[in-house]
Amino acid sequence: MKGKLLDLVLVLGGLVMIAPLVWLVVNALSEPINAFQLPPRWIPNPPTLQNFQQVPGLIPFARMAWNSLQIAVLTTAGALFTSAMAAYAFNRLRFPGRDQIFSVLLAALVVPVQLTVVPIFIMMRWLHLVDTTVAIWLPALVNVFGIFFLRQYISSIPRELDEAAIMDGAGHFWILFRVILPLARPGLTALGIFVFEASWNNFFWPYIFLSTPEKMTLPVGLVSLQGAVGGGPAVVLFAAITLVVLPILILFLIFQRSFIASIATTGLRA
Repeated sequence: MKGKLLDLVLVLGGLVMIAPLVWLVVNALSEPINAFQLPPRWIPNPPTLQNFQQVPGLIPFARMAWNSLQIAVLTTAGALFTSAMAAYAFNRLRFPGRDQIFSVLLAALVVPVQLTVVPIFIMMRWLHLVDTTVAIWLPALVNVFGIFFLRQYISSIPRELDEAAIMDGAGHFWILFRVILPLARPGLTALGIFVFEASWNNFFWPYIFLSTPEKMTLPVGLVSLQGAVGGGPAVVLFAAITLVVLPILILFLIFQRSFIASIATTGLRA
């Protein structure tokens, strides 16, 4: 009885969380006159793609999508590489001040990102990188949460595998890339989804560092689209938001098993 009640609660909770997404897609596929009805419609009648066709005429959607994809891919690849290297060092290597340095890194997680924008902006201006996409993905190559997340995941991998590899003459790089990372693939997948999603939806940094319209990303484009729509139909904006959300949703659906497995096992061992 308790199990069925718990399942019912979880189903209801899932429906509540997915309802706004369904409502977004339904209104994006609806004609302006049929949108925002009360009670809300959950099936567009009749469905139309006219709202999606209007988006490229208001903003350079394809160019902004390419900018967002480029930044997200570079950020994800770089963050995974640096996080894996640092996580291995903090978990497997012993060196003076290891725990103290790791504690300082964890303390950086509680620092609001707004406090770092001024020194990073000065640094990017000194490097002549303001108004370039490099200013967006370069500071994101080091991800403190990624280091902590992978360190906890690597803790669940038996150290006996490292010792066996060392007896065969393997070095740290061989152990990391041939032993640890293949076993940590679920954790890498989950972290990749986290970083990609955060970079894809990032509005603050592109809004601060980018001023040229051709270099702007989709979140900034959505804000400009909201102004472009003005008194026009909001369903066009909903269509653009749907196009931004779909890649992340598809990415999660593809890698959901690895994502759930990594979350379930991370931190089981200290």
